[in-house]
This record gives sequence, C-alpha cells and structure tokens, in this order.
Amino acid sequence: MPTMQGKRDYYDVLGVAKDASEKEIKDAYRKLAIKYHPDKNPGDEEAVARFKEAAEAFEVLGDAEKRARYDRFGHAGVGGGGHQFHDVNDVFQAFGDLFGEGLFGEFFGGGRRGGRRVSKGADLRCDARITLLEAARGVTRTVTFQRHERCAECDGSGAKKGTKPETCKYCGGHGQVVQSSGIFRVQTTCPA
Repeated sequence: MPTMQGKRDYYDVLGVAKDASEKEIKDAYRKLAIKYHPDKNPGDEEAVARFKEAAEAFEVLGDAEKRARYDRFGHAGVGGGGHQFHDVNDVFQAFGDLFGEGLFGEFFGGGRRGGRRVSKGADLRCDARITLLEAARGVTRTVTFQRHERCAECDGSGAKKGTKPETCKYCGGHGQVVQSSGIFRVQTTCPA
C-alpha cells in the first residue's frame, strides 16, 4: 500500500510481517535481491527499481534503531526514507557483505582486500589503425598510455614516510559525523 509520499510500506516491500525477526528480514531481502538482480534481468528497468526499493527497505528494517523510528513515525521517522540508491552499484556497496563471497559475492562486486571492497578500475581504450593484410596475418603494435600507480613510498595511504595512517577517533575514518535529534539527522564533515 503506497504512503502519502508515494513510497510503499517497507514491510510490504520485503513481504514480511511487522513482528518479523532480523533473520526473516535478511532472508526476505536476500530473496528479492536475487530475484530482481540486474544481472538476472538485463534491460528490465522495473526489476532494477524493485531491486533498489528492496535495498532501501532493508537498510531501514535491517537496522534496529532505524526500524524503531520507522515503526513509530513511518517514512518521516527515517528522513523520508532510507538511503536513496541512485545506482545499482550503490546497493552493492551498501549490502554486498550480506551475500558473502562465492556465487552471490561475485554478483556484488567480488573480491576483497584488507576488509575493504576492491573497486573495478575504468576500462582502457586505444584506437589503432591496421591494414587488412595485417589483420589477416596478425601484427604486434606497442601502445602507450598514462595511468595512476600506487606510490611506492606510502603504498597509496598518503602517510609520510616511516609512519602509518591512523583512524580518526572522532569519526572512525568516515570523514563525516552524523548527529541525530528525534527525527532530525544532520550530517557534517568531521571537524577533526
């Protein structure tokens, strides 16, 4: 049933009862994410929309504090809704861990290094002209391009030589601080 804001009730989205356990909510989200996954529904915009909707519902109902606010105030209690997933990759980044490694982990971005998700780099493109004869017989060409390399001195951390990066004790390394008061939530840059 749609709300005044046009958003469906998150319990309806996931197909669970209001007294559903954390496991039931997680399992329901998992099933919907698999069912509406863009790789299983190529070109189906409705499936992508349902995939994002299920992720938004899970973001709220899968968090005890957000769920309590949602139960009490509806969509207004969680700032008009959960995280707005503009892109399917936003969903993968937020909930990829839920599926673990293996078959579904690969759907959600695959490999890990040091506990952080490894982002796939941009594709490289190089235009080269060859003759029909070279195409038929084969040819080897050398191409040059620019790319970023990891700094050998700091290993890409940005820390000065001989030091190691430290996690900010104020924001936990997120770079942002969220302050909540009732239904209001303010997100600011970390002052530290």
